[in-house]
Amino acid sequence: MAGAASLAAMPALAATPAAGADAPVPAMLSVPMTPNGKPWDREAFQAAMAAGGRPLSLTDAQFAAIQARKPAAMAAIEAYLKLRLGSADPLVLAAFQALPREYYHYNYEQHRSTCGDAYDIPAKPWAIGYGSALSDYLGQAYMTQVIAPKPGEISLEIGTGSGFQSSLLSRIVDHAYSIEIIEPLGNAVKPIFGPLGYDNVTTKVGDGYYGWPEQKGGFDIIIVTCAAQYAPPALFAQLKPGGRMIIPIGQPFKQGQVFYVYHKDATGKIHSRRDMGCFFIPMTGAMMKVPAAQASASPA
Repeated sequence: MAGAASLAAMPALAATPAAGADAPVPAMLSVPMTPNGKPWDREAFQAAMAAGGRPLSLTDAQFAAIQARKPAAMAAIEAYLKLRLGSADPLVLAAFQALPREYYHYNYEQHRSTCGDAYDIPAKPWAIGYGSALSDYLGQAYMTQVIAPKPGEISLEIGTGSGFQSSLLSRIVDHAYSIEIIEPLGNAVKPIFGPLGYDNVTTKVGDGYYGWPEQKGGFDIIIVTCAAQYAPPALFAQLKPGGRMIIPIGQPFKQGQVFYVYHKDATGKIHSRRDMGCFFIPMTGAMMKVPAAQASASPA
């Protein structure tokens, strides 16, 4: 999914270094970003990073340079959603504006922040370690708008990764759950939500193939951020009537993956449609061990 214009990238920052004509953005997007109800400035950024176990030091100029990139990225998101879907959901735009994407640019395997690369144009995925990636923001915006999150709903993400997608959903829904199968990554990401005041995000390490059956009420939204060979039956079972799911389906590390979008109607019947092409890292765990024929009948 390509972005619009190009923009020179700011060099990535180490975890503890020495201190040292854009499209118009709607007025609703020009408000200062205030995670946890406080101004998002350099001191707040550094304090949140330290509280989440990822100490970082940067200068006022470095922080300002990151913030200066955001309006163009927001304009690119809005334009992309209008191009692909006919309109840009204000809830999705506001959620993106609320999140400090630079906070999620971090390679956990190398213990290194790449916050200077946030809001890149053209948008692209960024490695976060352990073979995982922070997806490009245009793809995240597209997937989010397609499943149409609403206030009062409960979401489930399969593949926590950087934590950005569940944080994004948490700015709209009542509670966002997320599962990560890579244990060191899942454990490292778990403490990053609290420092931003995102107390409606719950994560765990586990196999997303089985969903989160302990959440007895099920989910209004399920978003799968890794490529499955078929849609896991447990996810359909945990989808509420009226619920929506988006999942990339295709073979691991191969072209030809496609988004499938599912909707469960009031009677419990699953409706599906094939969406556009995509490319994701594979869903591992049981997905690699249970053939589709043995997984029971699946609408995928």
